[in-house]
Amino acid sequence: MSAKLNIYCINLDEYIEVTGGETLLEIADRLRDRLPFEPITARVNNKNEVLAFPIFQPKMVEFMPMTSPSGERSYIRSLCMVLYLAVSRIAPQARLSIEHSISRGYYCRLHGVDCTPELVTRIAADMRETVERDLPFERNEGLTSDVIKIFEEQGLADKVKLLRTTHQIYTTYYRLDGLCDSYYGTLAPRTGMLQVWELRPFKGGFLLVGFDHDDPSRVAPHIDQEKMYRAFTDYVEFNHIVGVRNVGELNETVEHRRTSDLINVAEALHEKSIARISDEITRRYHEGGARIVLIAGPSSSGKTTTTKRLGIQLMTNLLKPQLISLDDYFVNRDHTPLDENGDYDYESLYALDLDQFNADLNAILAGKDVELPSYNFELGRRQYKGRHVRLTPGSILLIEGIHGLNPALTSHIEERMKYRVYVSSLTTITIDDHNWIPTTDNRLLRRIIRDNKYRGTGAVETMRRWPSVRRGEERWIFPYQENADATFNSSLLYELSVMKEFAEPILKKVPHDCTEYSEAHRLLKFLSYFEPIDLRTIPSTSLLREFLGGSSFKY
Repeated sequence: MSAKLNIYCINLDEYIEVTGGETLLEIADRLRDRLPFEPITARVNNKNEVLAFPIFQPKMVEFMPMTSPSGERSYIRSLCMVLYLAVSRIAPQARLSIEHSISRGYYCRLHGVDCTPELVTRIAADMRETVERDLPFERNEGLTSDVIKIFEEQGLADKVKLLRTTHQIYTTYYRLDGLCDSYYGTLAPRTGMLQVWELRPFKGGFLLVGFDHDDPSRVAPHIDQEKMYRAFTDYVEFNHIVGVRNVGELNETVEHRRTSDLINVAEALHEKSIARISDEITRRYHEGGARIVLIAGPSSSGKTTTTKRLGIQLMTNLLKPQLISLDDYFVNRDHTPLDENGDYDYESLYALDLDQFNADLNAILAGKDVELPSYNFELGRRQYKGRHVRLTPGSILLIEGIHGLNPALTSHIEERMKYRVYVSSLTTITIDDHNWIPTTDNRLLRRIIRDNKYRGTGAVETMRRWPSVRRGEERWIFPYQENADATFNSSLLYELSVMKEFAEPILKKVPHDCTEYSEAHRLLKFLSYFEPIDLRTIPSTSLLREFLGGSSFKY
């Protein structure tokens, strides 16, 4: 007879007696009437686990709903495997690739077939049938050599390449109705949990769309992100040209010592993109507009370096850039708005002194000499240190900050005088065909490294603040992306391989007994896929240096 033991359930704030070997799913079923939601995954000792996880020792358990960040990731990954199963049945000659998030969905393409709306409808119908059958996602672990053979038989060459370059002895994979696949993280217990989703034909492929954050009972509504889509597409095509579309191909490049060419080409693409934006600004300037260039983007997107490099390009076009940071217009700390948790909400538009900012801009545009403020973050207030700005013939203002695309920021400035640039790290390399890399993960790793290096902030505090930062972005930045005159993708094809050796030691310091450990563990697992690249091979002008150090720019 199996031994009895106690686990501590965070959701109920009490100990629960369980039988040794009982799974989390079985325990959740017994607690069904007491839990306010149906769990899709769980944290065990602050580490994400599938609900098939068996309990043999006392543990601390927190069941997670699908609306939690880890729950939503499990939900979407599970839908991806249902999608892969449907494609293997309806269009077995096709190769499915899930490339990136866009328009509140995940952009999917079918290679080798004509992806018509009728075909998408048939695939969706097969997916719906799989959901209604309520099939289990079977988690397995096997020798990597054996898993490679399974994936070779299924034609998953991208996964084979990844497994051969990560050099792990054992590999976790899932089986659904006889079909195998691997995913970066946990899946749901059964397909019957995946009730809210749809496929939408989109740009020669389709969008896999999950539930709406505001109302999980309905599918997320479509939003137009045409400019973002074009920015993604340009880089995906670039990846194909250089032959590095996924982590397996990136690792092969590192192992074969071909990184120098890759780095040089990726950096040249950045420079060429910034030069094109500079040329367009210059053209508008000479036509009587574009006296103010607003550079905006979410946290850790590389706005500061982009602004400095854009300034250099404008100088080559015989313009004289003058830089202004929106951060210098923060209101004094005691007037900063608070978020729902009572923390200072620096992402809010109203953390800025809009009246003073617009008054200064109008005065500058009128040809007046204006003294600019400087924000002292230690004291939490603005100061004036004698820095003056005055526009002369050929001068142009570069204003950098997260709210640059928000019309309310410069509501008193004539539209033709403004040119807006949106900067974001739109990660286009994938782990493999069925596992994309969220752009937020790339930015979070940049921020963890930067905060630790320059602000003395550990990973725990950065990750604790990150949900608030993300909420601020959803409210104050992302709704205005399409207002941009130009979009600059600040991601670099090789950067995660460089950041790996900086981020791992920081993440390993996260204590096991804090809730942020689960996120640190997830990011460490993610970074384990990458072969490292030495920072010394990265040029001093690279945008990546803003976060890692050694930049030739002054910040």
